[in-house]
Amino acid sequence: MKKMLQKILITVFAMTAATSFADTSIKFQLDWRFEGPAAFFLWPVEKGYFKQAGLDVTVDAGNGSGNAVNRVASGAYDMGFADFAALMEFYGNNPDAPNKPVALMVVYSNTPAAVMALKSSGIKSPADMTGKKFGAPGFDAGRRSFPLFQSANKVGAVNWISMEPALRETMLAKGDLDAITGFGFTSILNLEARGIKAEEIVSFPYAQYGVKLYGNVIIASPKLIKENPAAVKAFLEAFTKGAKEVLANPDAAIGAVQRRDGIINVELEKRRLKMAIKDAIATPDAKAEGFGNASLPRVALMASQVSDVFNTKTRVNPDIVWNPSFLPSAASRNIFPK
Repeated sequence: MKKMLQKILITVFAMTAATSFADTSIKFQLDWRFEGPAAFFLWPVEKGYFKQAGLDVTVDAGNGSGNAVNRVASGAYDMGFADFAALMEFYGNNPDAPNKPVALMVVYSNTPAAVMALKSSGIKSPADMTGKKFGAPGFDAGRRSFPLFQSANKVGAVNWISMEPALRETMLAKGDLDAITGFGFTSILNLEARGIKAEEIVSFPYAQYGVKLYGNVIIASPKLIKENPAAVKAFLEAFTKGAKEVLANPDAAIGAVQRRDGIINVELEKRRLKMAIKDAIATPDAKAEGFGNASLPRVALMASQVSDVFNTKTRVNPDIVWNPSFLPSAASRNIFPK
């Protein structure tokens, strides 16, 4: 009887210890496929930085920011990577949703959205876009926020054609469209992959044409924030540690993407990652505000613009969609190479 009791106590102790020291599981949803920018999340997984922080992080490919927001809101994922405008739109259209994700950290300090055309279209400036045939998926971030670009650059009405993401650059290359919207580091390289030479492409990045939107942010479910705030903070600290190394050596970091998806074009994805860093991450705005942080006036202006342009059911409240309290220290976020 005594031996049996000892065995039971040992078993209970072992189970308790295993539970106590088990890594916190976090399911993370990307906004898109395993392309160059995914290195920012796959690198710290591969290097063990999340593990060292007591987290068991799984990173899954996505199919759009809107879906990333919905999957975190549904509870299918704990955290995700999504366009800030898509998150704000969710707030505006779902005011009574019980599990609205919260933005915790800015990664793309400027939206990578752009209008792209071929020189053969005759589009040399925004003034030439009026009346042209534009194409993009209905959920495309650049298409959704195009009215802001129109207003800032006095562009008249354009004609929109919807299609699947895989057809966007193909249709432009074939001459079926005059212009497209999309993330510059996605569409420009996709056009080159379809035989279009770089010098034939004309690009109008929103950030350079009067549209000061934030791009992608790290989001988390309020359930995770409430139940395990330490895990949220640990995630952002481990991510920041990995991000510093990705910025310092993107060529090495792309290996983490290749090992996750062996069929990627490594050289192409190196270029995509470096374009994302230059155009959206290591920008003058990011250096002024601090990596990961956001300016409250910019957040408030963006919330107002999203409410107007997306015609949301209710106005977006900037005070509840953005929570910077889990950010690592300013010293830890000083990660841009000198």
